[in-house]
Parts: sequence; structure tokens; C-alpha cells
Amino acid sequence: MKLRSYACGRWFEAKGGFVDVRSAIDGHVVAQVSSEGLDFAAVLDHARNVGGPALRRMTFHERADLVKRLALHLAERKQKFYDLSFDTGATQKDCFVDIDGGIMTLFSFASKGRRELPNSRVAIDGALEPLSKGGRFVGRHILTPLQGVAIQINAYNFPCWGMLEKLAPAIIAGVPVIAKPATPSAYVAYAVFEEIVRSGIFPEGSVQFVAGGLGDTLDRLTGQDVVSFTGSRGTSSKLQAVRAIGENAVRFIAEQDSLNASILGPDAAPGTPEFDLYVKEIVRELTAKAGQRCTCIRRAIVPRAFIDDVERALIERLGKVVVGDPHAEGVTMGALVSLAQRADVRARVAELASEATIVYGDPMHVAAVGGSDAEGAFMSPIVLRCDRPLEAARVHDVEAFGPVTTLMPFDSVADAIAIANRGEGSLVASIFSYDGHAADEIVLGIGSYHGRVLVVDRDCAKEQTGHGSPLAPLVHGGPGRAGGGEEMGGVRGVFHYMQRTAVQGSPQRLATVTGQWNPGAAEQKTEHHPFERPFESLTVGETFYTGTREITLADIEHFAEFTGDRFYAHMDEAAAKTSPFFDGRVAHGYLLLSFAAGLFVKSELGPVLANYGIEGLRFVKPVYPGDTLHVRLAVKEKAPRKPEYGEVRWSVTLFNQDDDVVAQYDLLTMNATAAHVPVLGEAVAAS
Repeated sequence: MKLRSYACGRWFEAKGGFVDVRSAIDGHVVAQVSSEGLDFAAVLDHARNVGGPALRRMTFHERADLVKRLALHLAERKQKFYDLSFDTGATQKDCFVDIDGGIMTLFSFASKGRRELPNSRVAIDGALEPLSKGGRFVGRHILTPLQGVAIQINAYNFPCWGMLEKLAPAIIAGVPVIAKPATPSAYVAYAVFEEIVRSGIFPEGSVQFVAGGLGDTLDRLTGQDVVSFTGSRGTSSKLQAVRAIGENAVRFIAEQDSLNASILGPDAAPGTPEFDLYVKEIVRELTAKAGQRCTCIRRAIVPRAFIDDVERALIERLGKVVVGDPHAEGVTMGALVSLAQRADVRARVAELASEATIVYGDPMHVAAVGGSDAEGAFMSPIVLRCDRPLEAARVHDVEAFGPVTTLMPFDSVADAIAIANRGEGSLVASIFSYDGHAADEIVLGIGSYHGRVLVVDRDCAKEQTGHGSPLAPLVHGGPGRAGGGEEMGGVRGVFHYMQRTAVQGSPQRLATVTGQWNPGAAEQKTEHHPFERPFESLTVGETFYTGTREITLADIEHFAEFTGDRFYAHMDEAAAKTSPFFDGRVAHGYLLLSFAAGLFVKSELGPVLANYGIEGLRFVKPVYPGDTLHVRLAVKEKAPRKPEYGEVRWSVTLFNQDDDVVAQYDLLTMNATAAHVPVLGEAVAAS
């Protein structure tokens, strides 16, 4: 099968220069890859001039909906991806992480995009900042999509998940994607991308695919473009050295070599749950994807008193691992992706063996079920032991990207921290301990060197998702040699493809730019209560002023007796006057909220379906007996959720008789659309 590129709205087949991609199991040619003859200038122009504008015309929610639709489309067709993935050496469990994990990542990004980003083309970062005494000049940070293209260079170990976890945040941000898979597993990524194109979900030009090399693409990049890379440190360095990337300050997001560490706590002696969990996790990391995971445990750091016990336990568990063809019954670990990759891992093991001793496995031979060393890239799990890790160098610098880990003893928690940090930055480190003091000390000691720190003990053991679990809502990236900070992680991943800009002007101008009403912006005053109108008829900036209510001493005392909140400032005049904040007894803050609700809530069945939260609540000024309360209710922001309803964010401001602000907050409600407003008769019938 000759893999084609998808560029400029059509499939392109190279004229020559094909590279054979062979099965990791038996060496047969699975696919041929080449991009020879592809016009990369045209590919970039198509993304910038066709795909980019089409995406930027949409809101964050609309783009998130595209990602969700893609997830649903791929989920119905995933078996074909499984069938192809076995030739990469992956087992059924490995396929689940890559394929199902990739699809679940799309769902996660789509959901967070809808929940955490506005239904607009501009995202707001932070609160409104007053820049003048009169409040007529304000500032706010906004995020807008870059007007370039996202070049996404993916690794071979996760051809599905790796591509999708990069694609989703870029699309939601509004930036077109050019995906380039790693050659050894490109045929799996190709099958996934075929379905992306076949679905017709994304606008023309928003997604393109290069099977083979990128030609002169990187030489043509500008400051509006982004390169997202996953792979080796050597390749990353070569890419960053491209002249255009440096001269044009192209954003370069890298996830590269990572000497991940896992630390066994000094309390986790043999026989404790943490000891058993630790050994199990190392074995799982070594055998999943044959150790070809960027988060695999490369350095197992254990108390010196327990190192012999850990070694024996690992040998016992690894002795039960069955290496071979993933199709064969009983196989629990597949092959490396290619013979070339196995040769590289063997070379790296030889380097490590100059400082450490191999205590389990033979890097040169393994009895593979259903396969042979000559045709398949099979390899035994390898455990090395370095007894003087603080005096070693290679074990902290050389990554054997396969089923390889090195045991390292420590004599104190300080030593464990020092050993872990010798890796100069990793994607993830883990701690297995039930000693809270030791775990806290290690977290603080290693945190700045690691993108993620997993702390496992008996309390979370059944629900924790593992050392290497790729969780979209959390950071999947690391500092230092691991790549340089966050790669992906919920909405933060979206922000990699956006520019943060400070916008200054009048409250009205910022309200227009952001689509969010601010105090000081123009008010569209209405006498028609907004709670009586369906979602789509509400207008951002529409304001409603309520009647008034006097706060009496009887109100305060009744509220105190009814709720049990008898705080001295509400009940003791003399004590209240001792406070630097009060001149006497004051009304409860929650009493004010209750009375405010009484002033603007409509009791009848209607468009408002539910109040589901309050955000940003602040009590600004005390309210005393005899003060009079009134409320301004303003439509601050709207976001459709489903055809039946949408979310309305209301700005609620409480004033006293002098029009001083005494409290303010955002109220969140779900409001029915016109066609789905409940009617009392229908509601009674339904019940």
C-alpha cells in the first residue's frame, strides 16, 4: 500500500522515492511512504488562506463541536485501526491506549472547549483591569487564534493518540493543521486521517496530511506558525536549528527524550501495599508498548535497604511476561516498532551497561512466541542496576526507548531527590509512599524538574490511572530535556495556538470585542423581566433593575435563628463595633443574597430551568439595619448548550440606598429555548 498525502483539498501520490515500512512482527512490507513532488509552498498557502479563515469564522464552541463529531465518527470505525496496529508490534491492550485513548482525548478536549471557553471567537484571560479613576478606561487580556499553521510532527509509538491529541487543541483554537506522522507506523495514522477526510467534518484547508518528509516546509514558517514535535532530543535539536524557526521566533513545542523516575518511599518496605504497587507499575510500564512510551519508568529509585527485594520481585514478575506476536494466544508483550529501533535500543543498553549491571533479560536474544529474532523486532525486558547513581552519568542521560529500566538505590530522601533531578527534566515522575511527610518533601524537591508528579498509595491505588496515563485535562509535557514545558493539557493546550494580547479602551469597546458585558459598558435597560424570556431572545448587555427592600434588625435576628449563624458581627452590637470593618451589627452576607434573589427571581414556571452556581462572589460594603437594598441584573454572557437550552451568565450587583455597591457576583442559569419553554399544563401531564 502506497500512502498518499492529503494536500490542497485532494489526495496526492508521490512520483517516487518510496521507503518501505515493514511489519514489526514478521518483516513483510506493510506500506510505502514518500512525499516526493509535493508542493509544500502550496500546502502552507492552502492552510493559511483557506483553512485558517474558515476556522476563525467559527466560535470556540462550534470548533469544539467539530472535534466531538470527529470522535463519534472514529469511534464507529476503530476496529480497522486495531487490525493495522498489530503490525506495529502492539498488543490488544496497547491498541486500546493508542486508539481508544486518542478518541477519548477528542471527547475530552471537545467537552472542555465547550465548558471552559466562551461561545465566541475571542477568549478572555483574567479579570477586567481598571486603568483610570473614573472607570472609563480599562484593560483586559484576550486570546486570539494565530493566523498561521500548526505543523505537527508525531512519534511512531502512538500513531493515533499522538496525532489526535495535537490536532484537537489546534482546531479548537482556530489554527489549521498539517499532520506529519512518523514513518514506522505511518500506515495507522494514514488510516485514521482517511476517515477524518471521509467524514467531511472539518472546513476545507483546516487539516492536511504529509506521508513522508516535510521538504522545505520549515524554511517557510513565520512568527504566526507553530511546530509541535514529539520524538528524540537529537531530532528536536535539528528542527530547532532550522534558520527560519530561530529568526522568525516560531513557537516550538517539544516533547522529547525523558528519563522518567519512579521513587519508592523509605516507608514502603516489602509486604506493604506501596511496595507491591511499585513493582507492578514498573512491570506494566516496561511491557506496555514494549516500553516504547515517552512516560516509561527509566530510573527506578529505591531505598538501599530494599533494592535486593525490589530486584527479586521484578525478576519474578517479569519471568511471567510472554513476548511474541500479538496475534498469538497468551502473548503479553509485543515487539518494538522495527528492527532498526531494536538495534538502537540494544546500542543504548550497551552504553548503560558501562555504568550498570544487567540483572534481568538478554538484550540480544529472546524466545518469542509466534515470531523469530530474524524477522520480528522482539526483545526481552531488561533491568539494570547501578549501585552508585550519584557518581554515574550515562544512566541519567541515555534513554533506551524500549523495555529497559535501571534500578538505583538511595540512602536518604535528599539523595532520592538529587538522583531524580539528575535526569534534567522529565515528563512524569512518580512516588509510591504512605508517609505523607516523605512524599511532600519529595514532591517539593522534584516538582520543578518534572511536568507531572504522580503520588500513589493504598488509598488511591484502585482509582489511579498509572505512571504513564495520558490524561488530556492535565499537563502532558515537561521541562528541561523533556521538551520545554506544557505540551497539551486541556484548555491550556488550546492556548499554545493563540496570542495573548492586552486590549485597552472604554468598557463598551472591550465589551464589544469580547462579547462579554462589563460594568461601565452601555446598558440596554428593560422593563420586561429577562427571566420571562427564552434563551435566544436575551441580549448581552440587557439590564433589569429591581424594586427595593429594607433590611431590618428583625430580618437579621430571624435569619440568625433560622440558620444557626449567630456570628458576633450580626448579633452583638458592642462586639461588632470592635471590628475594624463594622460600625455596629451588620446583615449576613447570605441574607443579602437571599433577599436579592427574592427581588429578581420569578416564581412561575418559565424559561429559567435551573440555577447551577455563583462565581466571583464579593461582599464589598457592610449593610446595616435600616439600609435599603436593590439589584441590577445584567445579561453578561450567553452560551448555547443543547437545542433545548443554553447557559446564561448574569452579572448581579447589589446596591444600597446611596447606590453604593454592597455585593456582586455572577449567577449561572440554564434557560430554555423558545421551542422548549415548559408550560404548566404540560409539566403536570408529564409528571
